[in-house]
Formats: sequence, C-alpha cells, structure tokens
Amino acid sequence: MARLTKKQKEAQAKIDKNKLYSLEEASALVKEITNVKFDASVDIAVRLGVDPRKANQMVRGVVTLPHGTGKDVKVLALVTPDKEAEAKEAGADFVGLDEYLDKIKGGWTDVDVIITMPSVMGKLGPLGRVLGPRGLMPNPKTGTVTMDVAKAVSEVKAGKIDFKVDKTGIVHAAIGKASFSADKIAGNAKELIDTLVKLKPSAAKGVYMKSIHLSSTMSPSVQLDPKAV
Repeated sequence: MARLTKKQKEAQAKIDKNKLYSLEEASALVKEITNVKFDASVDIAVRLGVDPRKANQMVRGVVTLPHGTGKDVKVLALVTPDKEAEAKEAGADFVGLDEYLDKIKGGWTDVDVIITMPSVMGKLGPLGRVLGPRGLMPNPKTGTVTMDVAKAVSEVKAGKIDFKVDKTGIVHAAIGKASFSADKIAGNAKELIDTLVKLKPSAAKGVYMKSIHLSSTMSPSVQLDPKAV
C-alpha cells in the first residue's frame, strides 16, 4: 500500500470517519481538505439499492446543475445545414456533419458532448465502437438527440449533465469545482440527489439511497447522512 503524503494525512485527520455529515458540512469540508494546485473537480458517488442488471431497476437521467459544472464543455453539433446557424448561435463549439463524421472515423473525439438530430442517427450507428466507450453516443433519453438543437446546446453549456447507475449500483457525477462556494457545491449536489429520488424505480425494494460520498480530485471522501439529505 502506498504511503500517504503529509497533505493526505492532514486531510484524513480532518474527517471524522464515525460521523455522517450533513450536505452543508460535507461541502465545506471537501473545500477544506482539497490541497491540489489546480481547480479540482468535486464529485459525488451515490450507492443505490437497485439491481442494474434488471431493466426495471435501471436508473438513468439528466439534471441541470443550478450553478453549472465549472467546466468549459466542448459541444459538437452534428446537424444538417438548415440547423447549423441555430447550433452556432446557441454556443456549439463545432458544427457540421459529414466532415466531422469523417474525423470521428479517423479517431477524433476531442469533445465532451455530441448533440444531433433523429435523422442523423443512422449515420452515427457505425461509429458506436468509437463513441460508445467514451460515453459520447447521443441518446434521446439524455436529450442529445432532438430537433430542438439550440435548446439542447444551451442546456449543456449551462450545466446539464447525464448520469447512469453503474453495474455496482453507484451513480458517479462531477458536480462542480473546488473553487465553488460551499453553498454552490451543496446546491448542485442537492439537485442531483433530488433527481435521483424522483427516478426511484418502483421495482426497487428496501433502502433506496444507501450511501452518499462527496470528494474532490485526489481528496479522501466525506460520507453524508442520506436521511438528512
């Protein structure tokens, strides 16, 4: 096991492992124990009482974080010529179709989100092997396949993220930056948690929200009290 650095030991010492923190306490503590020289991402991990192997217990959705992600999200709009102007006006970083499909075939994936139209999805099918593993394949369920391209681009730029429970029953999401105020971190976390509560599958039995942890890049995690949240 790797030895902890002095800063890591100091951060660990500030966390009471026997305590379940409130969202406000955890948000402030994560800021306090973040010691990296860059603006670290703040992440949340929520363990749900679901069995993701069963289709009726899959939890997936989108949420618009009220205070944004703190990240400059690069958006590619794969649209027909009649939609290019509105995509550019809405703030898409890259706009076009065939030329970008060719670039993706060549291995280019230097974007965070791809937004497209239903009529274009047929052309994207063969690129599933490239886009799928990187989480870039557009999906109607996350609002990235739509005729209202401008709205979709604007929402992503404003802080809309999509999430999906993994095979171990955990939802991971980046909800801001360590430079955010504790109130903004807490506000974004609460928005995601509230959305997860609304998405509880009717087939899920027992305790739904088993545990919640907040952390930043390279920091130890702080455990929240799910009941308090």
